[in-house]
Amino acid sequence: MRLARYGVPGQERPAILDSNGIPRDLSGIVDDIAGPALTNAGRAKLAAIDPASLPAIPDGTRIGPAVGAVGKFICVGLNFRDHAAESNLPLPTQPILFMKATTAITGPNDDVIIPKGSVKTDWEVELGVVIGDVARHVPVEKALDHVAGYVLVNDLSEREFQIEHGGQWVKGKSCDTFGPIGPFLATRDEIPDPQALGMWLKVNGHQYQNGTSAEMVFGVAHLVSYISRYMTLIPGDIISTGTPAGVGLGQTPPTYLKPGDVIELGIDGLGTQRQRTIAWTE
Repeated sequence: MRLARYGVPGQERPAILDSNGIPRDLSGIVDDIAGPALTNAGRAKLAAIDPASLPAIPDGTRIGPAVGAVGKFICVGLNFRDHAAESNLPLPTQPILFMKATTAITGPNDDVIIPKGSVKTDWEVELGVVIGDVARHVPVEKALDHVAGYVLVNDLSEREFQIEHGGQWVKGKSCDTFGPIGPFLATRDEIPDPQALGMWLKVNGHQYQNGTSAEMVFGVAHLVSYISRYMTLIPGDIISTGTPAGVGLGQTPPTYLKPGDVIELGIDGLGTQRQRTIAWTE
């Protein structure tokens, strides 16, 4: 099952994609692709619906972030072996966690704003894990039972803010538009093995990232279990699980985004995104 959200920012309608990929309006059935709709019980209710019985979302309607009312946007740093190597950093012995502000969340094809004063805005294709049922001290072997599904994430980063401005990484990760999510949420049954997904990203047609989730240091089940030791995970929380090699920081010389660039990215089974970068304005 593939779930999505369509409409202008702040007024998105929930949708389910039919067998032909046509989005069908769920607004008469659930309030949003969020909270109760993402639990095991909520997804079972949606799975029983015949999408063809629902009205189609009009062509050309903006695709919104695939998940609404996100409570926590948790990210995992240096979680790919090849990315750690290109960063000249040792593999972590435990997951490195940081938060991304939920105000960074945008639709998958919305413009990306280069922040005021930025000279090092970077890209990162990532697999996002969406929590379905509440997870608290969950064992690894039961962790995936608490996952609603998966989404494509571009974990945009401003490297100067992240590395050179002191403190936590959150400053370089939380700028407005730095969290495109979607185009849809693929429920857990659609992705039988989250550790076997191809991942890629291009800028202006040049492919920089071409990796696989098999390169993760800590897999999805481990991450859900580990994070649930430190905080309660609730329906709609998103865990962005790290990026493969090929980020701008890792190029020789480092290469960063500038206004007018076009970013395209995708993950097997999770669709694609396309963003144009624009300059920050007052």
